[in-house]
Amino acid sequence: MSPTPPARRLRLGLPRRMFAQVLLMQVAIAAGVAVLATGLFLAPLSDQLDDQAMRRALSIAQTTAAQPQIAEDLAHTPATVGGPVQREAERIREATKAEYIVVMDRRGVRWSHPTPGEVGRTVSTDPGQALAGHEVMQIDNGTLGRSARGKVPLRDSDGKIIGAVSVGIAYDSVRARLLHTIPELFAYAGGALAVGALAAWLISRRVQRQTRDLAFSDISALLAEREAMLHGIREGVVALDRTGRVRLLNDEAGRLLGIGDEAVGRSLDEALGEGRTTDVLAGRVTGTDLLTVRGQRVLVANRMPTDDGGAVATLRDRTELEQLGRELDSTRGLIDALRAQDHEHANRMHTLLGLLELEMYDDAVEFVGEVVGDHRDTAEQVAEKIQDPLLAALLVGKATVAAERGVALGLAERTGLPDRLIDPRGLVTIVGNLVDNALDAVAGTPHARVEVELRAEGRTAVLRVRDTGPGIPEEQRELIFTEGWSTKKPPAHRERGIGLSLVRRLAERQGGSAAVGEAVSGGAEFTVVLPEALAEPGLEPALAVPSDAQTVAEEESR
Repeated sequence: MSPTPPARRLRLGLPRRMFAQVLLMQVAIAAGVAVLATGLFLAPLSDQLDDQAMRRALSIAQTTAAQPQIAEDLAHTPATVGGPVQREAERIREATKAEYIVVMDRRGVRWSHPTPGEVGRTVSTDPGQALAGHEVMQIDNGTLGRSARGKVPLRDSDGKIIGAVSVGIAYDSVRARLLHTIPELFAYAGGALAVGALAAWLISRRVQRQTRDLAFSDISALLAEREAMLHGIREGVVALDRTGRVRLLNDEAGRLLGIGDEAVGRSLDEALGEGRTTDVLAGRVTGTDLLTVRGQRVLVANRMPTDDGGAVATLRDRTELEQLGRELDSTRGLIDALRAQDHEHANRMHTLLGLLELEMYDDAVEFVGEVVGDHRDTAEQVAEKIQDPLLAALLVGKATVAAERGVALGLAERTGLPDRLIDPRGLVTIVGNLVDNALDAVAGTPHARVEVELRAEGRTAVLRVRDTGPGIPEEQRELIFTEGWSTKKPPAHRERGIGLSLVRRLAERQGGSAAVGEAVSGGAEFTVVLPEALAEPGLEPALAVPSDAQTVAEEESR
């Protein structure tokens, strides 16, 4: 036979859910407060009722002693059951609902009492203080039991003390008032407890909604996981409250921004200072994958608002892939230049072969010299004005392509760009797209020419590409930057309308702008302004590798 399984023990303890725990604790607190308040009220209530009864007895005694007829009858009549003092005292007792009214002489002999047999006898308690001229209030035991008493001296018309008046209020009536008050007090306490329980339930329901009915252990685990995730990921996270103050900063964000935990609780302007990075994180610059520079680092920032009015910003470091991006861009630039020169090189080789077959050696030597000189002059001119190697290689290749198509591609007189570009790849994409569009616009026209102007104004890069083509009508100058819009027939292998939209998107991601107007020659003039495109003098330029979507768009637009 299998052993009998042990019986389960009933475990008593707090419920697991935060909602139930908060409700239970709040109800317990409300009940405790109600009981404490009731006890604190009942504690002095008995003393207050006793004091009220003694004062009432003293007031009746004072009123009785103030009647001059009682003092006159006490001085001139004997202490008898039917005497005038007994009759007057009983009249006052019945009118005031007192338990007894005793009038006594200086010897303590009663002249009145609710029990007729006590008339003429000595009182059971000491009347010394009242006969000495003092008013007395007390709770004491007498022949009628425990009572609240008031004693006052009785004076004649000359003010001489001739006796005393003692009035008693039955203590049972005081206790009855106390017992009668307790149910009402408990009713009020119960009502207050019910209101407190209802308020506790409403608050607990709100807590349940806000915490999504999680247990305290679940919340603790989530907090631990959040801390581990925030400080373990290789992406900067900055959380802001509704006033724009930093309320959370993980290790990577501190490293990228060059700030520490002292920034928590401060505004972005105080923690970072003025600049594009602050504007991007604060939401004053909107968009996705916004480029910004912090020190020598190129950062990509995204900002997401939260339900409480705050926001969470994420930061990615793009400078770490600088070497790989530089090598890749150099290779691509070389390949593009070689492809562009392939057709022209074949034609020149055929020409050179023909001169040699015709034994025109001097003409062959002269032809080779001209070709080499033209290329050398173009390369030297570009390298002198454009010091960034990627842009220089691009423009040399584009010049070869333009020559094949019968277009003169040249640099403007004001061109001058130092080798301090923060994101050369983005500028390469922009220049490549604009030059290609310009070549398409002027190809096949007489005296076709494209002019490129690239110059630095502080840390701002300004690009202008002019052509001698037909220009762009004013009503279409904004439409041409719309993705998918193009006046050209799309080829079979790809879509049109990507290049110019990519140009504007790249410019706006860096805080710049892209626009088109009319050139002096009558054609189109594209202007792109990129603020903070160049590093400060003396700092190493940093390259940033674009996202996969940007790379695909760049390839499609070329």
